[in-house]
Amino acid sequence: MLQDKRMSSISSSLLRWGILGAGRIARKFTHGVLASHQSQITAVGSRDHERAKAFIKEFPNLEATAHGSYEALLADPAVDAVYIATPHPQHLEWVVKAAEAKKQILVEKPIGLNHAEAMVAIEAARENGVLLMEAWMYRCHPQTNKLVDLIQEGRLGEIGMVQATFSFRSPFDPESRAWANALGGGGILDVGGYPVSYARLIAGAMEGRPFQNPEKVSGVGRLHPETGADAVAAAVLQFPNGLLAQVACGVGLQQENTVRIYGSNGWLEIPSPYVIARDATPTDLIFHPAGGELERITIQPDRGLYGYEADAVAEAVFAGRKEVAVCSHEDTLGNMKTLDAWRSSIGLVYESEKQENYHRPMKRRPLQHRSDAPMQYGQIEGLEKPVSRLVMGCDNQRTMPHAAAIWEDYFERGGNTFDTAYGYGGGLMERLLGQWLRALGLRDQVVILGKGGHTPNCFPEAIDRQLMETLERLQTDHLDIYCLHRDNLEIPVDEFVDLLDGHVKAGRFHVYGGSNWSLDRIHAANQYAQRTGKQGFGAVSNNFSLARMIDPVWKGCIAASDDASREWLTEQQMPLLPWSSQARGFFTDRAGPDKTSDAELVRCWYSAENFERRNRTLQLAEQKGTSPIAIAAAYVLAQPFPTFALIGPRLISETISSLQCLETPLTQEEVAWLDLRA
Repeated sequence: MLQDKRMSSISSSLLRWGILGAGRIARKFTHGVLASHQSQITAVGSRDHERAKAFIKEFPNLEATAHGSYEALLADPAVDAVYIATPHPQHLEWVVKAAEAKKQILVEKPIGLNHAEAMVAIEAARENGVLLMEAWMYRCHPQTNKLVDLIQEGRLGEIGMVQATFSFRSPFDPESRAWANALGGGGILDVGGYPVSYARLIAGAMEGRPFQNPEKVSGVGRLHPETGADAVAAAVLQFPNGLLAQVACGVGLQQENTVRIYGSNGWLEIPSPYVIARDATPTDLIFHPAGGELERITIQPDRGLYGYEADAVAEAVFAGRKEVAVCSHEDTLGNMKTLDAWRSSIGLVYESEKQENYHRPMKRRPLQHRSDAPMQYGQIEGLEKPVSRLVMGCDNQRTMPHAAAIWEDYFERGGNTFDTAYGYGGGLMERLLGQWLRALGLRDQVVILGKGGHTPNCFPEAIDRQLMETLERLQTDHLDIYCLHRDNLEIPVDEFVDLLDGHVKAGRFHVYGGSNWSLDRIHAANQYAQRTGKQGFGAVSNNFSLARMIDPVWKGCIAASDDASREWLTEQQMPLLPWSSQARGFFTDRAGPDKTSDAELVRCWYSAENFERRNRTLQLAEQKGTSPIAIAAAYVLAQPFPTFALIGPRLISETISSLQCLETPLTQEEVAWLDLRA
């Protein structure tokens, strides 16, 4: 009944807002809503009930309910949308809770501390079917619209440079929001997002697009010696279309907070680019034409900056949209990725982002498989635990926040199997995975596939040493599956069997196998094991995909896609855990006979037969209403021998797209047709 009432209100003329957090920025937003056209405030929430009541009393015309907790605000049926105005380290937690309460969401910038938190927040909104916008209020103002029009009309000619600064001087206080590391203090996260966002907006407008992301970020900065926050920072952004942008920010130095855009026809100055007038005051853009007189372009708004922002959300909600066009989810992700790169270039890491300080899930609640988790499972002989059919490759998550975001999402979707190796990231991947598993107490709930003995260290002494170091990094006393990462033909297979069987008996792993081992060598090893009463190879991790690898991705790589390998795997019913199971992007838009910029893709996968397989994949995907990459993965899972496909998503969205294969079972006739056997 409450849900029906809420939905009825959203279809009415005014969007009913709840203010979550009663601080300074919340006051600015409230002023804006009171003068807006399609929004009203019905509730204010604070951790202190008296503070919420005092906040409401500051506005004589505000009739709203005061709540003494954020939870109470989210439970209020008279609230359709929430404005999250807490300090930014708390943004992710309350975005998730607001999304699960089915509230539309405007979250103050930045959406989180980093790109990883932004991914989790956006996915929470998507899963719960609510709108989410990061509060870049200047994007909603007619001044910004006019700027975009001038660029796209060609008024400035060919644009080559942007200079954008947002900086202020705050007295040093290690406990303050501006300077405290625990609060994400410093200029880049507090105000640096504005010039970065502005530069990306301009780069996009030059191409008739909402934004463009830089291809290179080169930054410098001065970190405070006590807190490590960036007092002053600057960066140069290089864009694919040739635009250069000089951006600067700070909390320790007052600078001129303007944007200047330089083109072949002159240059344009935006005196108030970000914090535009709070009311309906006219604003100016100043054009300095080459060889001409200065021109002042005046914009007359009909409401204040934050009123436009609130109404932009309201308009999108009333239209049934889940994003606001002027600041889409992809725009938010691109901005956060750029800020991450800027921080990385000056060595700025927040304490909460460090591996050793990861102690709880990003959503701040116990991690568990969702009731609607789509994952499917199989069994590998020798393991009591089921093995998820899609295996998470832990080889590209190079920060704790990124790793946690990807792995927690995968686990919630039912994934329980993680693939790593001694050599990945110089051991970083194993250390991150170990910290994640220990902090969340998940070791007994997951299957770990570890690898070691990569060339040139594929000999018994090195394998022993690497295995013990792997266990230490992973903070566990055993692996579930262990694979030799490469073979060494100079060592007889019986020596490898003796070595690995000894570790099985010592309890250091339950099943072992070979990655990039020929099936002939595995067969010979298992014959020796059978003769001597020892445990043999129980799994293979070679390349296998619908597109056949025509040249090894790396030296020493072996594929099992040929007919003889398929016959042997089928006969032996040997579990295969294939890497590059989706042919490293061959079935995406990155590939095509006319697309040759990716040299590795061309070298390893481009052939007439593979392009015919790709064409058939595209046809079948269209027939089934799914993606080509899902068909390619479904092909791997539809083999007549056990398969557990390794995936390597860098984004949560890539995990979701990979999981589509579980909803697309293929018949054996379709498998044969895709592989040109029918």
